[in-house]
Order: sequence, then structure tokens, then C-alpha cells
Amino acid sequence: MLPQASRPDTGGLSRKELTAAVRDALTPLPGDAATVHRRLARLRDPHRYTNMIRLAVDALPLPDGERQAVRALARELTRTGTTVPAVTVGLYLLVRLGEPEDIPCLCALATIRDLSGPAIQALGRLDRRAEALASLVVRTRRQELRPLVEALWSQDQEAVLTQLVAFPAGSRHLGNASARRIAEAARLADLLDRHPDDPALVARAARLLVRMGCGNDAPTELLAYEDAVGVYGRVVMRAGLLPPTLAHHSTLLALALGLSSGVGALLDWPPGRRDFLLASLGRLLAERHWAAVVDAAGGEAEERLRAGWIRRTGRRPFELPGVAGRLRIEVVAGDPLDREPVETRILVDGRPLVPAIFSRGGADSPESLLENGALRAGPEPREVRLAEAYCAEGCCGALRVTIRRDGDEVVWDGWERPSYAPRSRNVPEVPAYRFDAAAYDAEVARADADRSWSWPARTIARLIREGLTQRPEILRRWDARRGWISSDAEEPDSTVVTFWYAPGLAAADTLKDALQFRWVLPDDGGPPGAQAAAVLRRLGEEDPKTYARVCGGSPERAAELGFPWPGGG
Repeated sequence: MLPQASRPDTGGLSRKELTAAVRDALTPLPGDAATVHRRLARLRDPHRYTNMIRLAVDALPLPDGERQAVRALARELTRTGTTVPAVTVGLYLLVRLGEPEDIPCLCALATIRDLSGPAIQALGRLDRRAEALASLVVRTRRQELRPLVEALWSQDQEAVLTQLVAFPAGSRHLGNASARRIAEAARLADLLDRHPDDPALVARAARLLVRMGCGNDAPTELLAYEDAVGVYGRVVMRAGLLPPTLAHHSTLLALALGLSSGVGALLDWPPGRRDFLLASLGRLLAERHWAAVVDAAGGEAEERLRAGWIRRTGRRPFELPGVAGRLRIEVVAGDPLDREPVETRILVDGRPLVPAIFSRGGADSPESLLENGALRAGPEPREVRLAEAYCAEGCCGALRVTIRRDGDEVVWDGWERPSYAPRSRNVPEVPAYRFDAAAYDAEVARADADRSWSWPARTIARLIREGLTQRPEILRRWDARRGWISSDAEEPDSTVVTFWYAPGLAAADTLKDALQFRWVLPDDGGPPGAQAAAVLRRLGEEDPKTYARVCGGSPERAAELGFPWPGGG
């Protein structure tokens, strides 16, 4: 077996020189493995050249008459190569030219750290299950998932079923990509066919679909799951097997939200099928015994949170908008126990716009798009961010559009997005969208006025923001400036108020050298308006630096101004 690569230096080559060296080494492509090894001898650090090799191999012309010889070269490199660069060249050639007989070799190479990326990519073109299994074996770090991964690797079907329904599937344990890989590696559709009356398997299949499309990661993983339409059908038609519990109710409601206005709506549905499944879920969740579990919820804080979400959201995915139109805006809050973000879902002609053209994160919040008027079409063109990558805009980009009026129409054009497209789909350039201006204005106003999705802590945050906007002197008195104010991501029933402080900040035009403070306000059960008024009153009467805690800035600046740094640092 090929040993793990060491990390020697790169012979003093810059990145530009490495890129040129890789291109020159592979152009034209040598006809024998020995020449490939010799030309790549200068490349030493596998973590610097893998992407360069990929780009160089992608650019190689492969005429039909030469493909058999190139495929033979690729197999020689992957089976007998003695350096990581040479084997990497063979793997990227197999990404383009691999055949089913290459799968065993690719599975073996996927377990080697410096080769796992291209090996798994090559598997993805040949065998989705093999790709998913290799990815799970190589990339799974959580110990809670290891028993399932080991069962999948052993191909013991009884063990797979046992571990599949047993592993913890909370949001902290299961991301979008892991959910898809588990479904593919377990052959979930086949499992459901072999065990049609197993309610635990139905519940777990529903949970996997929900996690594939969740908005706080890469929701378009659901589009890459080739069995999604079939698994949706099996799950919905067997949902009646599930005992009516709060957890099952929330899972089925999340499934419906995805079908109604989320990524699930973008799957390749036969005519009428999606509407039929949504209607089936709507009838089931409206039944008396399902409603009763929500009415009976109480006691534990998590139960109260989830039950409140179901009460607010329960009928939203099943109700058609009052006025049909080309543009529809739906503010969707996900299950609070999954820590799902609140999304402003924009549907054009009934299809969710953001996941159709942006694969790295969900739509921005209503605070960003509705409350501050970003979606309103004014007399001047305005660039608006519709979505940000789940990691950060500075890492993987964002989706932006220019909104402008053109006579009696509102136009969305001037799209900006990263160069990649959602998985498994060839997405064309985004066209300009034109909307009737009167209908557009009415829909934006309706969505902004609809606060039925909100919960007390989120409402309190909005009222505090409004109060500080109307009365900026409240914070200015304390040399403070408003920061982020919303519900707490980890404790959704708490409101978080942040502000910046530095001596003289009220008159300054920069936050340089300012400290950030955080004040957490648990919901006391009173009316949101009264709670927000009490917060504004205290901010106006008492220096907030005396009861809020430092959460940002620098330890040195905190010490200079006499405030403790978090953790005692």
C-alpha cells in the first residue's frame, strides 16, 4: 500500500511556479507511467499541488481515439504509482475515464488521506453508494456515528437497519452531506421496500430527508440525492404508521415546509405528485390525535419551544397564498430544536429561487430583507444580498441581485454569485426577472407585515430595534452604538442585545478600538411589548455596561477600560 506522504519542502517554488510546473509536466500527457513520475519529481507537498493537478487534467484534450490508452495509463498510475503526485494524476484521469472495474481500486485509495479527495470524486462518477460509503469511512469524526459506519462497511443488512434507526440524528450530529451519504450508503429506498411496516425506519428516513435540505448548511445536498423523490413518496404514504408524538409531528412539518417552499420543491416531481404528498401530510397532521400531542405539550422547555413552533407554523405549508402571483415571499422559521435559521424564501413562479441558483446556504433573514426595506424597489437601483454561504461570505461567497424599477415593472438583474452551481445540476446563467410593480410592492408589504412566524423572543428583539431606531439618544448617552439584536441561536427563548462602547463613540464615525457587550434576556412570559418597553427603559436609565458583559473587541482594550475579558483572558 502507498505510504502516507511526508511533508518536505517544495524546492523553493512559488504557487505560480508550481502551477506552471504541473501544467508543463502534463502537457502533452506522457504515454507511460515512468515519464509521469519523472516529470512530477519536483512536486513534493501534496497539499499544495492536488488542485493544480485537477485543473491541469481537466484541461487535457482526450480525443476518442486516445481514450483507451489514457485509461490504461491512469490504471497503471493508480495501481503501481510510487508517489502521491503520480497517483493523483491517475485518479483525476479516472474521474474523466473511469469504469466500473476501477471501483475496488478507488475504494482502497480513498482510505489514504492524501488521495481520498480525488478517489472519492472518481467514485462519484461511477457508483454513488461507493462514494457515499468511502466518504463516511474517511470523513466521519463523531464517535456516535461510528457503529453505523462500521455496519455499512460490513454490509450486514440487519446491523445496518439496527444502527440506522439507533444513531443520534440531531442537528449537532448530522449535517446535510452526512445525511445524504448515509441514505445512499444504506440504500434507504431498498430498505424501506424490504421493511414497509417499520415505523422507526419511516421516522429515520423522514429525518434524513429533513437534514439533507436544512438551511444552516448546504441545503442543495437534497438535490444530489437521486432517490429523493421515491423516498419522499414512501415516507409520506407511510407516515400514518408513526405514533403521534411531538418529535414526529415536528419532523413531518419540517418535511412539508421543504416540499412547499424549500429545496424539496425543486426535485424532479411527476405532475401533481408534490401537491398530492403535501395534501396527504396536511390531512394527517390535522387529525385530532396529532393535534392533541401539541395541546398536551408543556413542562420541559424544549417541549414548549417545539410545541409553540408547531402552533405558529402548523398550517403554513398547506395553505395557498391569498392572491396568486408570480412572486411569493414566505418567511419560514424551522424547528427551534434544530437551531434552524429563519429564512426569507423567495418563490418565482412557484419555485424557490435561492436554492435553485446558490448551493452554499439558505436565504437571508427577514430582518435583512424585509424589516430594513432591502426588497423594496426604490427610484434608484439597489444591490441586495439574498443569501450568504453557511461558512461566511468571505469564504464561499454570497448571492446578490440588483433591484430596480423600470416603468410599471420591477426588475431583478445584475446577478452576482460564486462560480460553482448546486450539486448534480447544470445551472444556466440567471436571467433577469420582471414583476408587475403594483403586485410586487403589495407582496413585499404583505410579507413584511406578516409576523405570524415570529415567537416572543424574536418579537421582543424587533421591538427593541425599533425603539432604538426611533430614540438613538438612549444609547448615545452612554457612548454606545447599537449592535446585533435578535433571539439567541442556542437559546431561542432568549433575546440578545449587543452594543459597542468606547469613550467618545457617540460622536465617532468608526468602531475602531471599541468593545462589544452582550446582554441576554430570557423571556419572562409577559407580553412582548411590555418586555421590550422595560428593556428600553432600563437602557435609558442605567448604564448598560454595568449589567451587560464584554463579548468582543480585544483583551488589551478591555483591560485598559477596566472591564473583565470573557474567560478571564
